[in-house]
Amino acid sequence: MRHIISVLLENEPGALSRVVGLFSQRNYNIDSLTVAPTEDQSLSRLTVTTSGDGARIEQITKHLNKLVDVVKLVDLTEGAHIERELMLIKAKASGAQRAEIARTVDIFRGQIVDLTATVLTIQITGAGDKLDAFIAALGESVVLEVARTGVSGIARGDKTLAL
Repeated sequence: MRHIISVLLENEPGALSRVVGLFSQRNYNIDSLTVAPTEDQSLSRLTVTTSGDGARIEQITKHLNKLVDVVKLVDLTEGAHIERELMLIKAKASGAQRAEIARTVDIFRGQIVDLTATVLTIQITGAGDKLDAFIAALGESVVLEVARTGVSGIARGDKTLAL
């Protein structure tokens, strides 16, 4: 099962490296990883997406909690949460194909952020399934390049990951 683990960690050199090293040493796979400073410049929020059964995820969280740099963590998939991902995609587009791609972008609530005579660059946000569906709707022959940020997530309601 896929899990989204959100971690508050010290915003110091080497902190991210220690987290990634923990996954590597224990042969855990990272599906996606995002990290950025929080409103408190001394802390960063790291969101890691990984897969495993309950016992494996429990081991991952226990090992993460042992790291000195980790201040607090939560498995977002244990409760109601919101997750988003950003994707930039370049698509071949000329003639009538251009209008069809523009309609598909509108349907998926994306934005065309750059265009040339033969290429459209599109920005789209949403859950991973939505982004995958957009790529499928365009068709592999149209897609030139894809860049995805990885999952960012936050719990719904009053629950927060804060000190």
